Parts: sequence; C-alpha cells; structure tokens
Amino acid sequence: MANTSQARKRARQSETRRRQNSSQRSAMRTALKKAIAAVESGDYEAATSAYNVASPILDSAASHGIIHKNKAARHKSRLNAKIKTLKA
Repeated sequence: MANTSQARKRARQSETRRRQNSSQRSAMRTALKKAIAAVESGDYEAATSAYNVASPILDSAASHGIIHKNKAARHKSRLNAKIKTLKA
C-alpha cells in the first residue's frame, strides 16, 4: 500500500497507464487477427482493407511504446507479403 502522497499518485498513474496500454494492445491484437483471417480466407480485397486498418494501429502501438518498432515493421511486412501472394 502506498504511504506517501507521491507514492499514491504514482500508483494512480500506473493504473491509468496500464489500462490504456492494455486497451491499445488488445485493439492491436484484434486488428492483426482480423487481417490474418482475411488473408487466410483468400479474399484479396478484404485482406487489403484489413491490412489498411491494422497498419496504423501497429504504428501507433509502436510509437506509444506498447511494442517495439521493429516488431510492428515485421508484422506489417509479413502481412503485406501474404497479401501479395493472394494477388499473384
């Protein structure tokens, strides 16, 4: 239990940030799952639109420190490669 006023404030801030991070991480995972499902369905248009939704969410998570920027780039690269194979 936090005893000092600054410790209580840090506890409040940590809880607020934890909730925001959790929400953003959940949205990112959901967008990724939808994009992967669209790719696996074989529909190029649906996969492209799902990728276009997931891409800024990944970038946002990376810029806010939820995930590393290279992880976001890796996810985007792999998704885009799978989408390109659908078109061919």
